[in-house]
Amino acid sequence: MPELTCLEICAGAGGQSLGLEQAGFSHAAAVEIDQDACETLRLNRQHAWKVVEADVHLFDGRPYRGIDLLAGGVPCPPFSVAGRQLGADDERDLFPQALRLVRECEPMAVMLENVPGLSQARFAGSGSRFSASCTTWGTRPTGRC
Repeated sequence: MPELTCLEICAGAGGQSLGLEQAGFSHAAAVEIDQDACETLRLNRQHAWKVVEADVHLFDGRPYRGIDLLAGGVPCPPFSVAGRQLGADDERDLFPQALRLVRECEPMAVMLENVPGLSQARFAGSGSRFSASCTTWGTRPTGRC
């Protein structure tokens, strides 16, 4: 059976990365902007994961075209009920970048972490953009907030 591959954005210190590895995925790249988190990733999985210390805004997904899974724990504060709920006006809203990377790398599947606040009526535009993108790609989003 061929190995499943993944590209993970906003990898943090590797919690989701470890779960993906345990589920059988091999990391083509784990992308993270935080230097300390990248150091943790390198110390723990230096030979297993390609750690890319980069801003997701500047990361090019095209070299990963055809990857099995694009995964990410994009920041939740823009939509969280515990935050200021600025949505798309929050500079930490990386959902548009995640959608750009989906277009660039054309993965077989996408798994993005979210928060219940994303399903609130005030953020209907963000949810609609994501759903519309999925429809354009001939897929539909599953799961729930």
